[in-house]
Amino acid sequence: MKHAFVRILSAAAAVAVLALPQATLAANTFYGITVHVSSNSIKVQNPKTQQTLSFEIVPKFDQVFSADGKTTYQMSSIKAGQYVGIIYDQKALGVRHADKIYKLNNANETIGTQ
Repeated sequence: MKHAFVRILSAAAAVAVLALPQATLAANTFYGITVHVSSNSIKVQNPKTQQTLSFEIVPKFDQVFSADGKTTYQMSSIKAGQYVGIIYDQKALGVRHADKIYKLNNANETIGTQ
């Protein structure tokens, strides 16, 4: 009886632990101006808060969209100074990586070069 209770308690704890990371590691969105872009990373700065975040990009990344999500672009179309929105998470070893990138209002392209 004692062993059955321990097994049930262990199983309940395992389910609770497995459910917790999924809720805390949900995807986030960060908006800002592209400061740097390379083949394996992108750095974006929020002009209001001056917060800068870097995101890893996997090889052959193809999740670049227009603001409305209807048009797709090559990763090479993202340039420094462009306003973007990045949907990201940190599930892979705690590394922040981009899941999708949205090219936003192009009127803001020159803000980063002033």
